[in-house]
Amino acid sequence: MAVCARLCGVGQSRRCRRRQRHGQHDQHGSDSEMDMDEEEGEKIVGETRGSGGGWPQSRAPGPSEAAAVSAGAQSPQSLLDLPPELLVEIFSTLPGTALPNLALVCKKFRQILSTETIWRRRCIEEFGMKDDLRKMEVVGVSSRELYVKRVNPRVKSGRFMKLLPDYEHMDYRDVYTHLLHPYRHILGLWQPDIGPYGGLLNVVVDGLFIIGWMYLPPHDPRVEDPMRRRPLFRIHMWESNKATVECMYGHKGPHKGDIQTVKKDEFSTKCNQTDHHRMPGGRQEEFRTWLEEEWGRTLEDIFHEHMQELILMKFIYTSQYDNCLTYRRIYLPPCLPSDLLQPGLFKGTYGSHGLEIIMLSFHGSRAKATKLTGDPNVPAGQLTLDIDLSQPVQLPDLEHQRSIEELSRLVMGVHEEVQRGSQGPAAAASANAEEGSSGAEGSDATPASGAEAEEAGARAASSSPESQPFVLPLGVMARNEVYPRTCKMCFYGTGLIAGHGFTSPERTPGLFVLFDDDRFGFIWLELKSFSLYSRLTDQLEHAQAPSMERFEAMLRNMQSWTS
Repeated sequence: MAVCARLCGVGQSRRCRRRQRHGQHDQHGSDSEMDMDEEEGEKIVGETRGSGGGWPQSRAPGPSEAAAVSAGAQSPQSLLDLPPELLVEIFSTLPGTALPNLALVCKKFRQILSTETIWRRRCIEEFGMKDDLRKMEVVGVSSRELYVKRVNPRVKSGRFMKLLPDYEHMDYRDVYTHLLHPYRHILGLWQPDIGPYGGLLNVVVDGLFIIGWMYLPPHDPRVEDPMRRRPLFRIHMWESNKATVECMYGHKGPHKGDIQTVKKDEFSTKCNQTDHHRMPGGRQEEFRTWLEEEWGRTLEDIFHEHMQELILMKFIYTSQYDNCLTYRRIYLPPCLPSDLLQPGLFKGTYGSHGLEIIMLSFHGSRAKATKLTGDPNVPAGQLTLDIDLSQPVQLPDLEHQRSIEELSRLVMGVHEEVQRGSQGPAAAASANAEEGSSGAEGSDATPASGAEAEEAGARAASSSPESQPFVLPLGVMARNEVYPRTCKMCFYGTGLIAGHGFTSPERTPGLFVLFDDDRFGFIWLELKSFSLYSRLTDQLEHAQAPSMERFEAMLRNMQSWTS
């Protein structure tokens, strides 16, 4: 124990591992090589003290005795002098990419780097791997059951185990070297390039699999239901030194696929067996199955002719991408203390187009909602809502809220004020000087801009009033009649509308209604319709934006993809 204390500089209070092992040896009679080395170290220390003549505890050592002891208790001169267990702890803190070069230093380092503890820690800390390879009967049970059902619902779990590779002899080093590290660039959040429809893909590490989950909104109009998800592809270790890519599309189970990294923040998937996507009943059976999964209903249940055309159009368009898809990286918006509410992803109602996924982010005095999934009118990647947080709107009493004319008067008053301000600083200053304290809310302050607008937005967020009654005006269509009857705040904003094929796009005024931290709505005045948005609560991994600059650059790129 004295040798251990001199080498690693820690005692029992610092959880010296060699001392712990020695204690276990005393209790359980272990005869490991490490314990033998420790016993030899104790023997050496005893001989050293014996050669020095020894001394009773009541007598202090003399100068010659102290010098003899200090000569035997010299600290290690290099890493090679440290005990193996301490080197394992040190090497475990290094990034996995540095370990191969470290193994070239000497034979001792190469032997130590074959320790499973080091690579297990790298898999956990770098990729969030939570599972133990030695307990594969527990790992990924839910995922396996999902795969069983997709292969053949009649297959039993015991029989399905025979279809999976044998992981008994696989170690963490193989998993890190041949699976996690080579495919690290595809982990995170992505938007598939499916024309105007877009989508949301999250690639994560799940046990010994890397799985690409496509997130789908709940069935229209149940906007507050949880998201649905479907595996598009998976990567796993079929052999100890080789990773296999499999396509999960279709209803015949996993089959051969391929993944190519086109460029930074972009990759493509390709199916090598598209016959697995086909059904015995042909396109009609495929359409009925797709319609039930996508909309939760049959075509006979949809009486609106225009909606039937939109659904059929989406099926025909998206079916062209069942063999090859390209994905572009996206990030979750950064969160700042001054934000009105926590930014993130929301599900929203969009009339006959069904539910769509949007991303809410805050930029000073403005809140922006960007589409992650879209439709033929306003495609994915476009700015669907632009909210001016420096322009709050005070709602009237419930009786006047039921009047669309009263709501239009309030919102259009703010809209005209904003339009005058956008004509130029000089025109805005002149208009403010003439009108004095006039405004949509009767405030005596002039509209803020720049840093003043950001401060106004922050003040509005911090001084939010108590909940007030809310009701939709008569004549405003709501896809979901079950909406909150109280709200916290309202702001002026604009929504993007366009014709089929994103023709003649324009921004139309509307009212942003904040219900609570997880729900908000938007009243489209020109369309006389109401959209309700509910927060997406799924935990999306590897999706945080590195910086606000990178996130804003991503938003600009998203708009250019579908413009």
